[in-house]
Amino acid sequence: MIKVSGLTKDYGSRRAIDNLTFNAQQGEIVGFLGPNGAGKTTTMRILTGYMPPTDGEAIVAGYDIVEESLEARKRIGYLPESVPLYQDMVVWDYLQYMGELRRIPNAGERVEEVLEMVGLIDRAEGYIGNLSKGMKQRVGLAQALLHHPEVLILDEPTIGLDPSQVVEVRELIREIGKERTVLLSTHLLNEAQNLCDRVLIINKGKIVAEDTTENLQSSLLGAERALVRVGGENDGLVETIKSVKGVRKVKVNDDGAVEFEFASGKDLRAEVAKAVVTNNYELIEFRSLGMSLEEIFLELTHGEGKR
Repeated sequence: MIKVSGLTKDYGSRRAIDNLTFNAQQGEIVGFLGPNGAGKTTTMRILTGYMPPTDGEAIVAGYDIVEESLEARKRIGYLPESVPLYQDMVVWDYLQYMGELRRIPNAGERVEEVLEMVGLIDRAEGYIGNLSKGMKQRVGLAQALLHHPEVLILDEPTIGLDPSQVVEVRELIREIGKERTVLLSTHLLNEAQNLCDRVLIINKGKIVAEDTTENLQSSLLGAERALVRVGGENDGLVETIKSVKGVRKVKVNDDGAVEFEFASGKDLRAEVAKAVVTNNYELIEFRSLGMSLEEIFLELTHGEGKR
């Protein structure tokens, strides 16, 4: 698990992260989101023992990352955004070397296991310098998994991978996340929405939101949204929907579908559907809409960010 309390880091007069407090439990995948320069990488570097904080406390796998750094780092698997690899080493030899550095018993057997896990067993005898960026990313993920870490910290884990590789790595992270604590940063909002149990959104060094995407949708929007699509012409459909008491913010999308909003706790969908059919429109689609993670992200990082 990860337990962070009041974590702060200053670079001279500039404060990179400011009083961060959050937890990540065993068996949980937590997404760490924010614009460039928000403080994500600084936080991850502190959590992995790469640099000390200016103030605050971070407990990783039960150990203080400053006072008990070596014990904490033994239990952390870290994949930085730019993976530091020995380009002139063979993949197997590199992982064998990393296993020996970590004093892993029967390192060769474990190397074979992780190569199978990340889909690199057929590249085991190839030189790292000859691999594609995506393949190098897999080597980096393999070394992060090598020592059976309790906590996995991944900085942009799918960057540089092709679509099929992205799917494979996401499935691997899901499987890992069933037993371990996983904290990952990503710029791919759909990745966080589909992969993470919770998301932390950081902006200007502060956490501006922490919750499941579903709860963030509900709290930020403060309303329900729905979409109506009819066959044929939709002239007058906006006015028909607006005529239902309590409906607000009706708009027509580029594809002709109509979206509308109503206050949470007062479900007007049945009344709207009845009004549409009564006015002789051919109702072909009616569904609820959520607030996308992209909309949440933009709201919190480009808006006031006070929630």
